[in-house]
Amino acid sequence: MPPDSPNSGPTLRPHEYDGIQEYDQKLPNWWLFSWYITMVFFVIAWVAYYQFGVGMSDEKNIETAMAKIADFQKRELEMIDDDKLWAMSKDEKIVTAGAATYSTTCIACHAADLSAHIAGAKLPGLPLNDQEWKHGGQPTQILTIVRKGAPDLTKGMPPWEPQLGLQRVVEVVAYILSKHEKGEPATLAADSPLGAPK
Repeated sequence: MPPDSPNSGPTLRPHEYDGIQEYDQKLPNWWLFSWYITMVFFVIAWVAYYQFGVGMSDEKNIETAMAKIADFQKRELEMIDDDKLWAMSKDEKIVTAGAATYSTTCIACHAADLSAHIAGAKLPGLPLNDQEWKHGGQPTQILTIVRKGAPDLTKGMPPWEPQLGLQRVVEVVAYILSKHEKGEPATLAADSPLGAPK
């Protein structure tokens, strides 16, 4: 073992374990001061956050972010009207995106051709390719049903906006409208909750 001398290089601790000796060196000042500053910062941050309520909690951050999203969606919805949905139904890019979502989400209940029938068997959904609408045939009424679901969820469609998001729901409605012409006479179904057919 080398002698403990300032000129003999790194100092080793006198003990030995399994033939291993440890260096007995002082940590560099930059490392020590970084560690001290970190500890002081932690104490200040802990007191400020937990004792004085400085800053927002994760829950508050999430609530704020969700409120911003809801406000943005509300403003987006206010800009969507029947004419805008009809215009979207003529946009090939939007209709293609809506068709893709329809084919993975809606086809099981409404069929690929929107007839709600497959090989002669009736599917759970209502036909979307005729002029009879149970919940109203105006584009914004269709959008509301796709977004929020049928008034009686036990007998009708579930709300799709929570799963698909507003943009994809609008695209699906544009796709459905692309199979119709603006100005087509829309009639209420006999069992419509909106009232008897006129």
